[in-house]
Amino acid sequence: MHTEIHIDKDICIGAGQCALAAPSVFTQDDDGYSTVLPGKEDTDDPMLREAARACPVSAITVSDRAVG
Repeated sequence: MHTEIHIDKDICIGAGQCALAAPSVFTQDDDGYSTVLPGKEDTDDPMLREAARACPVSAITVSDRAVG
């Protein structure tokens, strides 16, 4: 299974809830908007989905896709 993380930069408000919920996956860029840490684009971090749920504007989408 491959986990795909998408942050819609058009609606992200930089609340930082994702970085608080899953600091091993998310951070905030220089402008304060959420971004995925390098190398974490495909992670099975147990807090990933909680971070997506915590986003106040639902800017984070997490989807699972079969690989191969």
